[in-house]
Amino acid sequence: MKHIFTKLQRLNIVKNSRLFTLLVALIFSSNLPAQEPVKQLSVSEIIAKSNLASYYAGDDGSAQARMIIVDENGKKQMRQFIILRQDEKDLGDQNMLVFFSRPSNVKDTVFRVEKHIEQGDNRWLYLPALDLVKRISAGDKRTSFVGSHFFYEDVSGRNPNEDSFTLISEDNDNYVINAVPKDKQSVEFSSYTVTISKSNFLPVESIYFNQSQQAVRKMTVLKVKNIGGIPTVMKSRITDLSNNSYTEMQFRKVKYDVGLPSNIFSERSMRTPPKAWLK
Repeated sequence: MKHIFTKLQRLNIVKNSRLFTLLVALIFSSNLPAQEPVKQLSVSEIIAKSNLASYYAGDDGSAQARMIIVDENGKKQMRQFIILRQDEKDLGDQNMLVFFSRPSNVKDTVFRVEKHIEQGDNRWLYLPALDLVKRISAGDKRTSFVGSHFFYEDVSGRNPNEDSFTLISEDNDNYVINAVPKDKQSVEFSSYTVTISKSNFLPVESIYFNQSQQAVRKMTVLKVKNIGGIPTVMKSRITDLSNNSYTEMQFRKVKYDVGLPSNIFSERSMRTPPKAWLK
């Protein structure tokens, strides 16, 4: 580098400060390593990251939750429960238990899920008044979850293998993806769009369309909080766009990697809840 400056001085280039500055910049830039181009994610990679962020935070988790159900006339109902979740592996099979505590007409009701990636999920509902464990058929997964605007499938998560995805737009903050069900007879919608945050890959909005391409249902994230380095949805809402009735889901006391034992995710726990893990 020293001999280059000596030659520049001999040529009296240093007398022209602008030219000198330009030449020095070119010399230094030619010695810098070439930067790798930013890798563009494929739509399948975006969906995988979003699914991981939404349903697989930590190896397991627990949370207290409350649903506020508001009908088209403004009348409110409430559901309160605790969720326990354990992953067999990231983006793989999963186990879940939901224990209801309020109001009295759903107290001690338990929802249990065995989530499978390569086959259909198994879902059960324990009805304490009848001491009955009722299996929820695959056809009922898109029906109301204990009277709310959330569906059974919303709680445990829809299998990405059931939809075809297309990236329709993106900006500095979000990806917008269109999804079409592969089996159109199995669902009540014809398609949906999901907006996914680039900062944490959480879906911040999903809008479902009917066969006439009218928006009929919308999910909106209202609050996100960082818990132990994990961006976590603390409040969300699902709205029936036909009458603007909605259910708001609120979480608190969210914990990750609590060490839940696998044996509690069983039918026995539906009748005899594992109280040590419900505090």
